[in-house]
Amino acid sequence: MSYIFDGCEKLENINLLFFSTNKILNMSNMFNNCLSLKNLNLSSFNTKNVTDMCYMFYYCCNLIKLDLSSFDTKNVTNMSHIFDGCEKLDDINLLFFNTYKVSYMSYMFSNCLQLKNLNLSSFKTENVIDMSYMFYNCCNLTNLDLSLFDTENVKNMSNMFFGCEKLANLELSSFDTKNITDMSEMFFNCSNLTNLDLSSFDFRNVEKIKDIFTNCGRFNDLDFSLINNGIINYALEFVILFISGIQINEKKDY
Repeated sequence: MSYIFDGCEKLENINLLFFSTNKILNMSNMFNNCLSLKNLNLSSFNTKNVTDMCYMFYYCCNLIKLDLSSFDTKNVTNMSHIFDGCEKLDDINLLFFNTYKVSYMSYMFSNCLQLKNLNLSSFKTENVIDMSYMFYNCCNLTNLDLSLFDTENVKNMSNMFFGCEKLANLELSSFDTKNITDMSEMFFNCSNLTNLDLSSFDFRNVEKIKDIFTNCGRFNDLDFSLINNGIINYALEFVILFISGIQINEKKDY
């Protein structure tokens, strides 16, 4: 079913209640660029065999309601861009999503401009390798608790929170970053964040870190107290932070 409604720009409503999907393996790009679609009820979908949902609702920019309550995602490995560009969705209930097999979450909620809260407490992320741009430009998101995320195998977190300008609370204390190679622009323009606990971060394998804290002008406390010594490789980044008046708690050897 991949691309089946791709580019149906004038489609406003669609009745899929009688679709038989129990044998479908691929739903990628299914509603890609359905620009006029406002409501989508997929409650009858059987997705137990689906492995690919990337770009499924990509730029359904007028979608205001999305019922995914029947979705069985236990076999899905790719969710990249799945909600990317759903600009008017202000709520997505994903508590029933099984993400255990997912490897790709890049751009997953990118450009979800109206999202204010997002509960991802049920997400299993131990097999994810790419979280780049995951919350890119979620400019109305105010709180995000990722304390249950297992990021041990993630390699790319670049631009992960880029443009989350209203984000005031961000819980990352459980993050394992020892395999990350790219953190460039990770918190770019998170201009409302004042505190950030990065005490669990390990920078030893990071190769790209450019602009990681650019335009984070409200920081008054940045906790690196337990951070791996690999951070020494990025001294210039900290010089910039000190000049900006940000308080940094660095690791001390006693």
